[in-house]
Amino acid sequence: MTDAGALGRFLAEVERRAYRQAAFAVRDEQAALDIVQDAMMKLAEKYSQQPPAEFPMLFQRILQNTIRDYYRRQKVRNYWVTALSFITPAHGSEDDGEAMEYEQADDEKNNPINSLIAGKHVALIQSAIEKLPARQREAFLLRYWEEMDIAETAQVMGCSEGSVKTHCSRAVHALAALLKDKGMTDE
Repeated sequence: MTDAGALGRFLAEVERRAYRQAAFAVRDEQAALDIVQDAMMKLAEKYSQQPPAEFPMLFQRILQNTIRDYYRRQKVRNYWVTALSFITPAHGSEDDGEAMEYEQADDEKNNPINSLIAGKHVALIQSAIEKLPARQREAFLLRYWEEMDIAETAQVMGCSEGSVKTHCSRAVHALAALLKDKGMTDE
């Protein structure tokens, strides 16, 4: 069992260096603060009983994994937000479950071909999401549409964080395969 103050002293010592490291890695001050805070919380929650000599290596591993998680989330989120950004609730509805519709950008309004293609993409994406198993669809929409973190999603779904990661990963791969089969790629 470790001294309760040893962890606090370690975190106070490493805080500024960890922030600089995260800020350099992600180039976003707010995200860097969140990453360092998450890493510190994970160390305190899971490894506070470890000997103080192990804190530096454990913390660095946690910090690096948290930075990697940030990039993974950004990559997946950016892909799906871009793909789904043109879907908005139907006019006059307050997200009451009505069908989604495509909102055209100004440069597309006078181009019927772009409008037709975009409408088909909306239909393909909706169809692909509907084909996902319920738990995968729920995890995917909570994580990437509602922008919940893994812990929040796990709490909402009533499962472990590992299950959320698994459901999300499977959903992303299934959606990518379904959309690729329909000729829709990220290029």
